[in-house]
Amino acid sequence: MKKKKIVIALGGNALLRGEQDGTIEEQEQNTYDTLMNIVYLIREGHNIVLSHGNGPQVGNILMRNDAGMELYNIPQMPLDICVADSQGGIGYMIERVLRNVLKEQGLERDIITMITQNVVDQNDTAFQNPTKPIGRTYDKETSERLAKEKGWIFKPSPKFDNLYRRVVASPEPIDIFNVQTIGRIIEDGTIVIASGGGGIPVYIDEKEHVRPLDAVIDKDKASALLAAKINADEFYILTDVPFVYIDYRQPNERKLEFLNKADAYKYMAEGKFGEGSMAPKVQACLNFIEKGGKKSVITESTKLADKAYGTKISMEYED
Repeated sequence: MKKKKIVIALGGNALLRGEQDGTIEEQEQNTYDTLMNIVYLIREGHNIVLSHGNGPQVGNILMRNDAGMELYNIPQMPLDICVADSQGGIGYMIERVLRNVLKEQGLERDIITMITQNVVDQNDTAFQNPTKPIGRTYDKETSERLAKEKGWIFKPSPKFDNLYRRVVASPEPIDIFNVQTIGRIIEDGTIVIASGGGGIPVYIDEKEHVRPLDAVIDKDKASALLAAKINADEFYILTDVPFVYIDYRQPNERKLEFLNKADAYKYMAEGKFGEGSMAPKVQACLNFIEKGGKKSVITESTKLADKAYGTKISMEYED
């Protein structure tokens, strides 16, 4: 069997599920259950890069920031440091759990976690209209004070009346530091965990210095860019549904097992995918295909090993 380069983006439910408290025991069990489903790819000898979400975790880090400042006057860390913290903590957890999974399965691979900085354009139009909520909710008075003191932008919470959440931009990733190194490392079979949480957003200033930005990058788009940059053969997005559907949860809902590029763009234009859920994932898959990728798969992690499951997206699908 020909060895492939495969990038697997682990969705948020792979680590922490909505109904859970977020204890380390819960996260480790979720991680173990998810990683067991990629063992067959490792056993077949493929070269693997794992990326992951960090939404709940970085939100908790930001709230710890707030609590430390309010209770003990500990200086708050900026968003880029919080994203880096989450990459290190989550990457360590995935790496450790995966070592145990491989040991149980009689497999041996080196595993390395890379704190990843992803380059964005500081003039990306996303900065003109920040929409990504982060951190805790605040009352009107506190949000106005923080907006004045820190320059933060707040919008009303859709869940709670008279409460507000900070919002930041979600710019497009355009480059990834150390991507050539990632490509070389996996060639010898090492599994790399990289671009966690979409990567730490940075830009290059007029002096060619690397500068941070208060922003978050879509994890799937960043993972797709990483896959394209290392010339991966396949790109997998693991989510909480086994297939992509059009008109999801509508009377005319339809499951899609195979999607070519033309049909995917057609359905995107018609608004057939959920804007806040499936549409960004399909777009990430299309980005990978446009940049030369052979196949993308969107599925639920427990179905990954079952070749009958998952929506396959390619330039022109051939069975």
